[in-house]
Amino acid sequence: MKTMNQIRVFLVTVMLTVSAVVMAQKTTITGVLMDKTLNEGEPFATVRVFKQGKSDKPVAMFLTDENGHFSQEVKGKGKFDIVFSSVGKNELRQTLELGNENPVDLGTLYIEENATMLKGVEIVAQKPLVKMEVDKMSYNVAEDEDSKSNTVLDMLRKVPMVTVDGQDNITVNGSTSFKVYVDGMPNVMFSSNPSMVFKSMPATAVKSIEVVTNPGAKYDAEGAAGILNIVMNKQNPQAAQSMNGYNGTVRASAGNKQLGASVFVNGQQGKLSYSANVMTSYNKPGNTTTEMEQIQDNGNSQILTSDNDVKTPFTMGSLSLGYQLDSMSVINATAQFNSMSMKSTGTTNTTLGGYGNAFSYGSTTDMKNSRTSFNGSIDYQRFFNKEHTQSLALTYQLNYSPATTKMTNNFNLNPDLNGGIDLTNRYSENKDKTTNHIFQLDYTMPLATGHTLSLGSKLQLHDATSDSKYYLLDVYDTNSSSEYEYKNSILAGYGEYAGNWNKFGLKAGLRYEYTWQDVEYHLGNGQDFKTNYGNLVPTASMQYTLSQGSNLGLTYNMRISRPGISYLNPYVDRTNPIALSYGNPNLEVEKSHNISLVYNMFTSKLMVNLNLHHNFTDNAISQYSFYDDKNILNTTYGNVVKRHQTGINGYVNYLLTKDTRIFFNGGLNYTDLRSTALDQKNSGWTANIMAGLQQTLPWDLKLSAFAITSTKSYTLQGWSGGFNILTATLSKSLLNDKLTLGIQGIVGLNKGGTLNIETESRGKDFTSHNNIKVPIYGATFTVSYTFGNTKMRTQQRTTRVENDFIEQQSQGEMLNSVGNIEQ
Repeated sequence: MKTMNQIRVFLVTVMLTVSAVVMAQKTTITGVLMDKTLNEGEPFATVRVFKQGKSDKPVAMFLTDENGHFSQEVKGKGKFDIVFSSVGKNELRQTLELGNENPVDLGTLYIEENATMLKGVEIVAQKPLVKMEVDKMSYNVAEDEDSKSNTVLDMLRKVPMVTVDGQDNITVNGSTSFKVYVDGMPNVMFSSNPSMVFKSMPATAVKSIEVVTNPGAKYDAEGAAGILNIVMNKQNPQAAQSMNGYNGTVRASAGNKQLGASVFVNGQQGKLSYSANVMTSYNKPGNTTTEMEQIQDNGNSQILTSDNDVKTPFTMGSLSLGYQLDSMSVINATAQFNSMSMKSTGTTNTTLGGYGNAFSYGSTTDMKNSRTSFNGSIDYQRFFNKEHTQSLALTYQLNYSPATTKMTNNFNLNPDLNGGIDLTNRYSENKDKTTNHIFQLDYTMPLATGHTLSLGSKLQLHDATSDSKYYLLDVYDTNSSSEYEYKNSILAGYGEYAGNWNKFGLKAGLRYEYTWQDVEYHLGNGQDFKTNYGNLVPTASMQYTLSQGSNLGLTYNMRISRPGISYLNPYVDRTNPIALSYGNPNLEVEKSHNISLVYNMFTSKLMVNLNLHHNFTDNAISQYSFYDDKNILNTTYGNVVKRHQTGINGYVNYLLTKDTRIFFNGGLNYTDLRSTALDQKNSGWTANIMAGLQQTLPWDLKLSAFAITSTKSYTLQGWSGGFNILTATLSKSLLNDKLTLGIQGIVGLNKGGTLNIETESRGKDFTSHNNIKVPIYGATFTVSYTFGNTKMRTQQRTTRVENDFIEQQSQGEMLNSVGNIEQ
């Protein structure tokens, strides 16, 4: 009997040991999931692994990456079912056996569209318009119904952490100090005047808008508030040859403020992909009226009333080519041309008091600003493994942007009766030219499963020239003219680590940028100078997955703002006889520190993002004004401000019913500004809210309506008043969604549909109050037609702007919903 008991104990021990070994055994499953129709990788699909015959709870669950690749360790031995699912696709199920070999490569799998998924069934779920990540928000413009009839500027009003005020000024995360990228690369034209460019661009030209609030070490350190990346529509160069064909959209718009037309075509022919975009527009915002009253402490006063009319023609053309050299390498080339002119005519009446004898004078101003820009790039990417996790990318980019500004000022008062003010008729002509050469290398390698290291370097060669000529009564004035050349070279290197441990993700990096600046004056009062300096820029972000549909993140970064040519140029603008404006060549680099706590939550109906942030700068560049000993108002720039800002931004997107979606996008910030040099300080709260809905009406009419409001914003020397706007879009699609008709309207909530914006500025020895009336009311009718011979969809290239963490959303399921193996 004792012997039998010992045998039983031995057998039980062996069985438990074998069971433990089986349970502890791990096998890595790899492969790539492709869309069968498009032959493109299926991004962020849900993959679930079940023990065969037990489908109630998965033993492992994960997502494919942005290219459809997957690699995941699974515990256990024996037969398993692996299930792939994605929105709008048939479920794909396969059986596999684990434990005999490691890894198990499933190769290339294809998932098909489900054409009958919605027949007879009402599914109340949303296709996400926003991808929420700890350090980046992406707004899917192409999936928004309003994109068919709106401009890019209209769409920006919906983007989280972006505000567009009543004068179309753009702020990102509460700041105007941001950089604009196009397809992950800096763009001079877009950054120089983003509001005007975006107002002229149809939203159909854009795939998505990314707000990168915590740029990693891969990005340039420039831009205190972060980066606004515009991802253009283009075809994936790695699409299969079987997808030969083309798609395109023709669009035209007409309204009381704007005329426009555009054509977009993309396609595939063998290994070659292409996309072309041509657009033109003519903007006429209307007559803006400004009333200004300025009172000095010495009793002098100025009362000014001006009317200004602006017209802006804009043309843009772009071409993108991609060629798949083989399964492991691809080459891309892009070219873009922009041309924009701003023509402004205005009249001004000025009354001066206290200048000896009080008197008044009138003036007319004619200004024309013309700017063209050429951007070209070539990009080569090579992968070193079949998972495409190890790669080398080489990029060259060229930017060339000449600009000319001509201004004429004529006065209607006898110079002998001017009270000591120079009212001589004058003319100025400024010619600027900027050339950029950029060379970039990026290398990414896997260290282990879920851990990567990225290294890279970048060289920027920036050359700008400025030639400002000034004339009095058509006589060239050498003393008031200026000509100089500004060279700015930047050499950068970075290293960045990214790792994931189940629910926890970490990314940390360092970027070092060394700058050489050389300014040489050929004419004018400025002095030649050279300066060299380096900046070490750290960045870090952490993410923790809280539950099935939520995560929490903490980010830190340091950003810098180098003063641009308009800030540094000492040329004195004398077009206003009672005021001077000029730059400061002694400005230093502005350094900003940013800390954010981010919460994201996603379900099939509800999407929430909250961003609590604090940023501070001890040497902020600020514009300020003062009176000189000749009683002339001077306006210039200086590193004179300590700025602290604390705030919270929130975004909510809720699918109330199958026909109704409601939005909320807003922020609340407290700003504290102090200057020891100017002996001034200012502080205050600023709130902005965008709330609205998208509604499907009878006859499948699509209605979008939004209310936008903002309170005062603060500068060191004053404040700018808030605004209230209503905007709505009504559209209808016909001919199997190929033809779309839409009408869009916008109105300010002041008398006559205008915006009344008040500003106030308090200098050391003056107070100035302005009231600006902007005729924002307008209506635009849009018609667009989509054509083509394939079902291709456009997909952006992700060479330069990487997803920092795997997107934590897919059909309401999360990575941490995993069960245990049951024996």
